[in-house]
Amino acid sequence: MSDDESDVDDGGHASDADHASDADRDVFLPVAAQPSVDALVEQAERAESLGYDRAWLPETWGRNAMVVLTSIAERTETIGLGTSIAPIYSRSPALTGMSAATLQEVSDGRFRLGLGPSGPIVIENWHGVDFGNPLRRTRETVDVVRQVLSGEEVEYDGEYFDVSGFRLRSAVPDPAPSIDVAGMGPKSVELAGRFADGWHALMLTPDGLADRMEDVERGAELGDRDPDDVRVTLSLTCAALEDRERARDIVRQHSAFYVGGMGTFYRDNLARQGYEETANTVYDEWNGGDRQQAIDAIDDDLLDDLAVAGTPDEARERLERFESLDAVDAVSVSFPREATIEEINATIDALAPS
Repeated sequence: MSDDESDVDDGGHASDADHASDADRDVFLPVAAQPSVDALVEQAERAESLGYDRAWLPETWGRNAMVVLTSIAERTETIGLGTSIAPIYSRSPALTGMSAATLQEVSDGRFRLGLGPSGPIVIENWHGVDFGNPLRRTRETVDVVRQVLSGEEVEYDGEYFDVSGFRLRSAVPDPAPSIDVAGMGPKSVELAGRFADGWHALMLTPDGLADRMEDVERGAELGDRDPDDVRVTLSLTCAALEDRERARDIVRQHSAFYVGGMGTFYRDNLARQGYEETANTVYDEWNGGDRQQAIDAIDDDLLDDLAVAGTPDEARERLERFESLDAVDAVSVSFPREATIEEINATIDALAPS
């Protein structure tokens, strides 16, 4: 996700005094390819049985998130569900609103819509759409989706979308699902604070999160909103395994892949947090072909500031440290690309809410 990206979570920012005990614990279903839809459904069922609050599902270049979440909704009862993220360029806002309304219906009100622009590699190369101005397009998408979910006739004249006469031809979702926006850069985070119900934060150190919270607060002020009404979900790459070195190796590799291999957005995000030299080294070595050097450039201190990796006891302690941050309303347990299904399940079990 770029500086121009946003993705938000539902409202209800917990008070500072309550954060350590009141932060939700979510699970971020694997972005890496899974063998079947059933495997993803089973992971969500496992998370529900262990007391996780919500299961988020990304949409990249594999399975359609809306379809998979429908399967999960049909086979679960209590766990919240959400997209994190659904790219805004691959669906029209009207279709996105229809999909959100449908998922809210099939899940009996458990759905949250997470949106974001993704980046030009994905949008232009894979979807064949001009990346354009992602900030403006995100805002307009949120505006139109809100109108769709209201059940009223949509009339919208924007820079990217001109919609007239559309009205949802089904029951209006009650309540309407919250709309979340994901972003890393100052302007995208400000947009989340101004227009969305929440913000999805990722690859941030505690200090980096504190800096971006200033953007949330500025956005809320511009939107004449209370910043406490913007829910903050922090996504953390996690591996809690008896084999400590394996856990740390796969999380370190995952971090290097994103900084080095996913365009410049993650590199710039890390540099903004005071790690410019490391960010550039990881990026240059990865793209120069020496990927082990890129991985090794992420030292232990940085790894522990960005992620959760180690034995089950270590991982639980580190996760609780992130949960105790004043800004955090929920932590989302996500998994490194190289994790096997057995390692994913072991981590889900080890980090289950107590």
